[in-house]
Amino acid sequence: MSASLPRAAVLDRYRNTCVVGAGVIGSSWAALFLAHGLNVVICDPLPDVEALVKAALQKIAPTLRKLGLPHEGLDRNLRFEADLARAVAGVDLVQENGPERVEWKQELWARIEEVAPRHALLLSSSSGRTATEQASLMRDPSRLLIGHPFNPPHLIPLVEVVPGERTDPAATADAVAFYQALGKVARVLKKEIRGFVANRLQRVIFREACYLVKEGVVTIEELDDIVTHSIGLRWAVNGPFSSFYMGGGPSGFRGYFKQFGPGMKASWPTQSPIEYSDEVAQLIIEQGDAAYASAPMEQMERRRDDTQVALLRARAAQAANDDEGRS
Repeated sequence: MSASLPRAAVLDRYRNTCVVGAGVIGSSWAALFLAHGLNVVICDPLPDVEALVKAALQKIAPTLRKLGLPHEGLDRNLRFEADLARAVAGVDLVQENGPERVEWKQELWARIEEVAPRHALLLSSSSGRTATEQASLMRDPSRLLIGHPFNPPHLIPLVEVVPGERTDPAATADAVAFYQALGKVARVLKKEIRGFVANRLQRVIFREACYLVKEGVVTIEELDDIVTHSIGLRWAVNGPFSSFYMGGGPSGFRGYFKQFGPGMKASWPTQSPIEYSDEVAQLIIEQGDAAYASAPMEQMERRRDDTQVALLRARAAQAANDDEGRS
């Protein structure tokens, strides 16, 4: 089982990889794979895919450098192959990043199953379509499962690993070991659910954020400031449960629910009355343009990445201090 192997041995086991779909997610995965010395073949029918991916690698390189990863000459182990059968022939792992159309994914995996080596691990970056749905046309879906990253994969640690109904537990363990060898935080979901975990939480928060803007309680800039100076800062260190556990004082959740339970009981049955509409979308678009359009997107992305790298370093330093304190 890969979980018991050293990091280098795990990566060597998956030396040859195929990234299907070279958009934002696919290019980011490719950069991370290449930075860890893996061979990558990109399969994407776009006529200018080579130029797009190489431009993405150049943009990602500064973040890889700050993460302490190789960042120069990444394309030495990169090649492009538009034909799917030739792209997956001889690979050890496929990371799919195609459109969220279940019929497309079903046909794709059925085709890949016919030509990929029997040992190859088959992973989908899907943010919502389960492995069971995607595998419906496969004869043997035992090696197919979800490896859903949080964007961008080369930077954000989380990968939600979600096996399907017929995924072999050994394939799940192999996927976890692979992502951990890349420095990712891989968390296995115990059951399939549409949207998985992180995106379900994100959608609830964004829905409420849109409601508050629609009602004129705050602007989108003000809401962003409120989040980054409160729950965003808190949740970067402790998740909701550990945060609220501490919020209960010495008795933990006993104290928390005693104090806040009555208010939760009153508020949980009701949701803010908002439905998605073109008018709501246009309101957010207009405020977004006014707030953010003056800064080039690349500048916004660089500031985001640099700040998140600094946060990851701070978390790692604190974890090291904690380990020293326990030793």
